[in-house]
Amino acid sequence: MDRGNSRESARRRVSRRSFMKAAGATGAAAGLAGCTAFGRETDANTVQWLADSNVTGVAGEVRQGLYDAGLSRDVSLDILAGPSSTSSRQQQIQRWLDANLSNPDLIMVDSGWAIPFIVRQQFLNLTESDAFPDRLVRRIENRYFEASVQTAEHPQTGDLYGVPLFMDVPTMLYRRDLIEAAGYDPAGENWATESIRWKRFARAVRDVLDRNGDLQYGFTFQASAYEGLSCCDFNEFMSSWGGAYFGGRDTLFGPVGQRPVTVDTQPVIDSIRMIRTFIGGPDASGALDGYAGPISPRAVLSWIEDPSLSPFTNGNAVANRNWPYAIPLSRESLGDRLGVMPLPYAVSEGQSRYRGIGGPTASLGGWHVAINPNTEKLDRAVQVLEAMTTRSFRFTLLDAIGWLPPEPRLFRSQAARDLLGDAVEPLRVAGENAIPRPVTVVWPQESTKIAQIVNSAYGGGVAPEQAMATLQSQLEEIENYNG
Repeated sequence: MDRGNSRESARRRVSRRSFMKAAGATGAAAGLAGCTAFGRETDANTVQWLADSNVTGVAGEVRQGLYDAGLSRDVSLDILAGPSSTSSRQQQIQRWLDANLSNPDLIMVDSGWAIPFIVRQQFLNLTESDAFPDRLVRRIENRYFEASVQTAEHPQTGDLYGVPLFMDVPTMLYRRDLIEAAGYDPAGENWATESIRWKRFARAVRDVLDRNGDLQYGFTFQASAYEGLSCCDFNEFMSSWGGAYFGGRDTLFGPVGQRPVTVDTQPVIDSIRMIRTFIGGPDASGALDGYAGPISPRAVLSWIEDPSLSPFTNGNAVANRNWPYAIPLSRESLGDRLGVMPLPYAVSEGQSRYRGIGGPTASLGGWHVAINPNTEKLDRAVQVLEAMTTRSFRFTLLDAIGWLPPEPRLFRSQAARDLLGDAVEPLRVAGENAIPRPVTVVWPQESTKIAQIVNSAYGGGVAPEQAMATLQSQLEEIENYNG
């Protein structure tokens, strides 16, 4: 997912063996040692996997992990590092597949843009393939996080076209010590798994600010007019209020032009009013009654991931919404003063009109592995992919890179607790409540409109009701024109 180049570079090598010990985790770079160049022909026993620099940086460990997971040593694996920008990688893959190239055999694809490839049937249909075991398809469909699987399936047929490799979900990082000093009991109330309401969260942050005059910020997040706002922060705020882009989860991936546009509803408007209160306080235009504020700086309107994280890791903020890469960085600077919990919410799922909307909703990130339908080494590519689904290889990736397994049951294991520490339960809850962005062929166009209008509404440039009426109209125009 493109959430800004700073976040891409930060995630690249920060996580290795660092959830429990962050020291040394920011080490650099990912070389291509032992990896082939793009386009190089390989022998009949060698499978090419287009991955990224996270994988090539620990290529030896990844290969050994696959062999330990049962991959035959007769199979060699060349690991290629694609472009660091996810959008550039998407374009590169598109060019290769359009040209019907047989290499690479395996392709690592962003869950945020896999669906258009799947709809065009440019990946191998694993459900229909005689080479891919039916038992493995059933296991993925039944045991993996639902949201991850959704983004690897054809939205109309439900056929599986990719295997989730890892999941990426945000949590709320907070200063446990300051929250406790303000009279709250995160441990006793089990904030790690029992998410709190936005109203209580805002009150707690405001209380900490009132008690600590040297603190510069309360709650920091990402509200710049970029993809991360439309796919993630706004998606979370809106969903946690029971709102939705297109009438709930069932129409996330279309059909374009045949689904309702629902951003002008009261839950979506109230989610914007809440952020207006967080930034401007209870007396701001469009503020929401009963919510404490101000707790967030206007700077969030220009912040992406890393700028929003810096005040928190520097000890100048109470809480920060961010991705898993931020946990070890925060632990390195804050130690046991760090608390981690699922994102707060305003209404429960039962209070929302849509199935699966409401509660502590977290935006889905992560990547899948798909098979190039033009591969000349299908059987060997399937063998590699099968080894990637094993429990032992999931923990190889978690240990070596910090990639979260896409299976809920693995979060309950001792191995996950050893590697993730007290973040394991909040991350599991976030995964179980994850929501994908509504990816279709028109999403890039819609995303731009959403980010611009929501950013303006958060900043007070336009009233929440007017902003959502405008967005409603523009999304309907895009849907109807392309439907």
